[in-house]
Amino acid sequence: MQKDKRSSLVTLTAPIILVVVLLSVMGGEILLPRQSHAHPHAFILQRLTILFDEKGMAGVRVWWKFDDMFASMIIEEHDKNRNGKFEPGEIQSIKDSAFEQIAQHNYFTFIKIDGSLFNVQFIRDFKAVLKNQRLVYEFTVPCHVAAAAQPKKISVGCYDPTYYAAIFFAKNNPVTIIKGDSFDLQTAIREDPDTLIYFDMIHPWVLFLEFRAVQ
Repeated sequence: MQKDKRSSLVTLTAPIILVVVLLSVMGGEILLPRQSHAHPHAFILQRLTILFDEKGMAGVRVWWKFDDMFASMIIEEHDKNRNGKFEPGEIQSIKDSAFEQIAQHNYFTFIKIDGSLFNVQFIRDFKAVLKNQRLVYEFTVPCHVAAAAQPKKISVGCYDPTYYAAIFFAKNNPVTIIKGDSFDLQTAIREDPDTLIYFDMIHPWVLFLEFRAVQ
């Protein structure tokens, strides 16, 4: 796995302040870009699992861990019995009232297949769990791409186009491949030079994946 590191600043001190905040709220677990902005109000640590089957890519499993402030708001609103964990009904409440709001933005999961954007119409297997008072979401985006003799070029970027939430790859184990041994594949995490968000100031970090059928 290759990891490359890296927009415009409101003030010279803003990126320094945000880095300090990020390292504090996320416990130093994030893979930081070279510069950051002061706009985000929620911070998310992410890991991606790329799922393969016998035909090719089958989907993406997304894992997000949220900062303490966002977690506390979700806990306050949805942990109705105050037992420090989410019951099935509470998880459904989180999905319906908090998570589904991002459906109009592809669930913040932007997948390109040979340069064309994949429309995420639904997700599966949503989970919301509390681990040491830290909120974790997990969900699967089905996306089937058959392997061919020529490499299929896939990119997977999780980001909020408004930059209200900042999503960062974890430093440790940011990407896992499941059942990919039957294919020739390469992966890299780097900024997407073809995508700009938040007033065209930020290139999101994206997983780039190429795979093809073994000849």
